[in-house]
Amino acid sequence: MSVLLLLVVIAVLAVAGYVLCRQRAMASVQGNPRGLHSLPVYYGWHGAIMVLLPALAGLALWLLIQPMVIESRISAQLPPEMVADGSSRELVMTDVRRVAGGLDTAVAVGAMTEQEAGMIRTEFTNVRDRLASVGVALGSNVSPAVLAAAQDYRVMASYGTMGRSVLALLLAIGGLAYAVMATTKDFRARNRVESVVLGLLIAASSIAILTTVGIVYSMLTETFNFFAQYPWQDFFFSLTWSPNFRGGSDLGIIPLIWGTMYISLVSMIVSVPVGLFAAIYLAEYASKRTRSWVKPLIEIIAGIPTVVFGLFALVTVGPLLRDYFAEPLGLGNSGSSVMTAGLVIGILNIPFISSLSDDIINSVPQSMRDGSLGLGATKSETIRQVVLPAALPGPV
Repeated sequence: MSVLLLLVVIAVLAVAGYVLCRQRAMASVQGNPRGLHSLPVYYGWHGAIMVLLPALAGLALWLLIQPMVIESRISAQLPPEMVADGSSRELVMTDVRRVAGGLDTAVAVGAMTEQEAGMIRTEFTNVRDRLASVGVALGSNVSPAVLAAAQDYRVMASYGTMGRSVLALLLAIGGLAYAVMATTKDFRARNRVESVVLGLLIAASSIAILTTVGIVYSMLTETFNFFAQYPWQDFFFSLTWSPNFRGGSDLGIIPLIWGTMYISLVSMIVSVPVGLFAAIYLAEYASKRTRSWVKPLIEIIAGIPTVVFGLFALVTVGPLLRDYFAEPLGLGNSGSSVMTAGLVIGILNIPFISSLSDDIINSVPQSMRDGSLGLGATKSETIRQVVLPAALPGPV
């Protein structure tokens, strides 16, 4: 039974559990819900949860464990020279899974029978050509060991599929039977359902936390692995960044830090004045009609994917700087410069600075503007001497 069909069956049993438990609860009080500890809907949800929770948990664990068990047993049957290390083992198991999938495809389309798929031999048949005829392309000829492992893989996967279906259905039916027997008028269904929901919320929060822990752990392990292969003194103090996958790399981080600071400085020189002036215009000078279409147009920039900005820098900004600035001034002919990256990132940051500055400027009390204008200051003087000093702590 496929996973999709199994999920459909579990869902049907969950609906049946909902209906049966709700009806049993109402029957226990002769149709009067006032005699129940909880609302009738809680008894129904308890029945559905008792079907779904154990069945889905068992199915998830089975799907997680089955591939590891099968691959462990299959790799133990392969010749030792084929699985000498982890990378070799993974490559061989990839071929085994691909051949096994190809045999399944051939059986499904009728190119060979189930018995033939289990008895085919490389000595008598070109397995690669047979699988290519059903649309499964293999990079090399199939060795006898890989074919035998693929056939065993199919058998184990078939038994695993059967066991998975039996386990999930037994858990679902068992949960349904338990929920029906536990449903009485005094059963605290609401407490049980709320406990399950609380557990699901805690599990969701734990997943978020464990994801963060996993990321930190992965970074730390890769960091230790990197410094085990490359001296930390050269990484932190070398002035050269020259990776070479053939060996002899020089991986000093100082050029990367300097490049990042350089690009950040250029981007801020571009984005801060433009974004701030745009915010001043929208907040102090633009009419409501103008603001209603100018502000969304500026904020559209924030929704453009960064890869589009990269293409824009490579195709337009870089050649423009090279042809009209760098070459006439004798600064070289490269379009992949720090200035190109800084300009494009500055454009990318304009909507963020503009929106932030606009919100801060609008938060300045109108009474301060009125007081400045009442003392004889012009609008521009009010903005420079009153509004911006009052709003300055916000953007900063």
